[in-house]
Amino acid sequence: MTCAPAADIPGRAAPNPSASPAASPVTAKQARPNELAGEMRVAVFRTARRVKSERGAADLSDSQFSVLAWLHQDGPMAPGALADRQHVQPPSMTRTVNSLVELGLVEKGEHPTDRRQVVVSLTDAGTAEVRETRRRRDEWLTKRLASFTPAERATLAEATVLLRRLVAE
Repeated sequence: MTCAPAADIPGRAAPNPSASPAASPVTAKQARPNELAGEMRVAVFRTARRVKSERGAADLSDSQFSVLAWLHQDGPMAPGALADRQHVQPPSMTRTVNSLVELGLVEKGEHPTDRRQVVVSLTDAGTAEVRETRRRRDEWLTKRLASFTPAERATLAEATVLLRRLVAE
């Protein structure tokens, strides 16, 4: 299957490889919510996918790393609480936690008030994995941002504030 060139798609301009996307002014049409939504969705997902590809030594899946990150941020918790945060079913979280236990990144301990439950906590190796993964991701972003002009970085700083507001619950 052959894709049509961008210039042949209604509403899409042909890409100009020599022009920086930030160098061209945003048109009124591009700022309309329905136009912006599609463009922003693609840009955010591509950025997230690229950042997530920077991983620590354990080369964890996104869901495994996310569990470590929640534990690092909020401290020990029951698998049910982790499942709620990840928006997954408890059996799926149990498998994820068990895989992290096998890797030595988390450990299970007794629940302080309910002996039928366990509490999952980070090990030193799990904490190190979170820190290393975040370091690698920040390093990649820092290198990319260094090639932007101060004005472009200021625009991204403003956009970061707006993106946080966009997803605030």
